[in-house]
Amino acid sequence: MSEGCPIEIHGLRKVYGSFIAVDDLNLNIEKNSFTGFLGPNGAGKSTTLKILTNLTKATEGNVYINGIDVNADPKAALRGTGTVVETPEFYTYLTPAETFRYIGQIIGMSSESIKTQTDEILEEVKMTEWKDNRIGTFSKGMRQRIAIGQALLDDPGVIILDEPTSGLDPRGTAEMRQILKNIRDSDRDLTVLMSSHMLYEVSDLCDRVAMINHGKLLLHDSLDKVMFSSGRKIILRTVGSIDEAVSKLRGLDNISDVSVQGKEISVHLDGDREDQVRLMKDVVALDIGIYSLAQSGNTLEDRYLDLIKESR
Repeated sequence: MSEGCPIEIHGLRKVYGSFIAVDDLNLNIEKNSFTGFLGPNGAGKSTTLKILTNLTKATEGNVYINGIDVNADPKAALRGTGTVVETPEFYTYLTPAETFRYIGQIIGMSSESIKTQTDEILEEVKMTEWKDNRIGTFSKGMRQRIAIGQALLDDPGVIILDEPTSGLDPRGTAEMRQILKNIRDSDRDLTVLMSSHMLYEVSDLCDRVAMINHGKLLLHDSLDKVMFSSGRKIILRTVGSIDEAVSKLRGLDNISDVSVQGKEISVHLDGDREDQVRLMKDVVALDIGIYSLAQSGNTLEDRYLDLIKESR
């Protein structure tokens, strides 16, 4: 087992008849990371998460949570793991408070702990106002918030999420994203693996990214390294002399190219996020009348599309 990796996937393979859903997948998720799990439809994301949560069995290979083989001892492996996989289902005649009490009793929480955590978690997922309403009256977005809440019960060290904003309207998506940000930024000792089709969502929430296609791993790295793998293109506009601005910009560190197209100055930065921060400070210090600065290209979407195209 690898130290510092609560989730480990070794040689994972899942075959349905003649279709290979997951093909020799190896992936270790680092402790306290928030990892976005990306890939097109049919890439094997949901199948992998179902194997991790013991909803289906692997054809070959092993998956471990906190060093415990999920196939050999699923109860022990999934103890301390919160999951939201597929569409969440609840007893619709129960309220959120009753649902949390029921789940808490099943996993062996004390009555006092259930009460305390229910109040705290319902506040965190913005459902306190509806804690005594029947879940059958809730919208999909409200049910999804309850699903996230039940995954947080008993302070899990690992959370596995399968497209938590899928099917939500724009408001519901924004609310769910903010809830996930708050979870990420809390003082919990927590590792999150989240599949998503929303690349902006992954850029906004995650610090690491794993991409798969045809069941194979294409990439697993920090978000910064993925997004800055080929540098960053910055577009500037100035109210001053373009020639003067270009001359001064070429003297800055980590600038490999400066070009002009119309009224825009294109600067190619070789570096990471910290280098971009320094560039912005340096540009201001140059006093060359820059009134607009925007990033262009080398986004997560660019990298994703390139890798998926290469793996066809």
